[in-house]
Amino acid sequence: MVHTRFDALIAAVAALALAAIAVPAVALAAPAVTNAPGAVLSTAEMPAAVAVPGAGPSYRLTYRTVDHFGGPAESSGSVYLPPGPAPAGGWPVISYAHGTIGVADACAPSVVGLYQPEAQYVSKWLTRGYAVVATDYIGLGTPGPLPYLDGLAAAHAVIDMVRAARTAVPDLAPRWVVAGLSQGGQATMFTAHEATRYAPELDYRGAVALGVPANLEQIFPLAGPGIPDIGVKGLTLFLLYTVMGLGHVRPDLGMDGYLSPLGRSLAAKAEQVCTVDLRPIMGNPAVGELFSKSLNNRTMRQAFTDYLAIPTKGYDRPVFLGQGVSDLVVPFPLNVKLAADLKWSGTDLRFRMYPGADHVGTLTASFDDSTRFVDAVLR
Repeated sequence: MVHTRFDALIAAVAALALAAIAVPAVALAAPAVTNAPGAVLSTAEMPAAVAVPGAGPSYRLTYRTVDHFGGPAESSGSVYLPPGPAPAGGWPVISYAHGTIGVADACAPSVVGLYQPEAQYVSKWLTRGYAVVATDYIGLGTPGPLPYLDGLAAAHAVIDMVRAARTAVPDLAPRWVVAGLSQGGQATMFTAHEATRYAPELDYRGAVALGVPANLEQIFPLAGPGIPDIGVKGLTLFLLYTVMGLGHVRPDLGMDGYLSPLGRSLAAKAEQVCTVDLRPIMGNPAVGELFSKSLNNRTMRQAFTDYLAIPTKGYDRPVFLGQGVSDLVVPFPLNVKLAADLKWSGTDLRFRMYPGADHVGTLTASFDDSTRFVDAVLR
């Protein structure tokens, strides 16, 4: 009888141990049956092969959000937690907006992993005790096309990623900041402008916007046949993505009619492959080779402004704006003008320029300044 009881006790302890091993480090909430922005549609553990190095529990979510005009949309994204137990009140959150990787579904970072420099950047935040949530944006791995550089739609996806992550993972605090580079820098500025109004139940604290493609609405409508390369790295590709995005959001504009046969062919290729694979397919065409007629008319100028223009006033929380002086993708004068406009409107702005830093290098060059900013607004 004693041996039987002992054996039973050992069996019970073993069963509890196995159960503890089988249960994830964080219990995920069940998907909600609702159409509200931020509602979780699915959750899954992130495969180790695509998770951020050094992260604790990591997850992929799909969730509801809204598009440029407030219509229903879906997005997906990643949740990365620091290793170890959450602090009292939960992990403070950084909602990260990624840079340009393409517009094809196969490029979604929650499926294939973040671009390596961005993964390293996220990892640094995790080591400082911040959870990071990262949207893929509407249409990148979810139904419909990606509206590239549609800042308002991107802001909705960034904010609703925080809502969804907090629903799925109970260990996240309501206080959060947004950070992003390049395409994500533009999304960050729109998020900073919309966050408090769009999601008042969250505790939004500030923004870290790096390499922001600002003032493009003043440049892109100048494109048309015969326009030469002006020395901006990747301009032809980024303009192609933007024209495609604007065409998806505003089908009434008939954007295909502005593209040349080469432009339409490259747009079709762009729907199939990521940026890294599209570049060699494109070769080095000048901007003018994409177009059969000029974009420079009143209708198109207004459309680009409505689609791209970053608000220069109306920010209710601090903004950190970082720019590499050696950036050939987003030339620094564009951000100097953005900073001047923000300051003129009374925005609580910290603007830093980094000599020697190129576009992606701004992630590393700005990190110490960014951490001081984020620590101050979140802790």
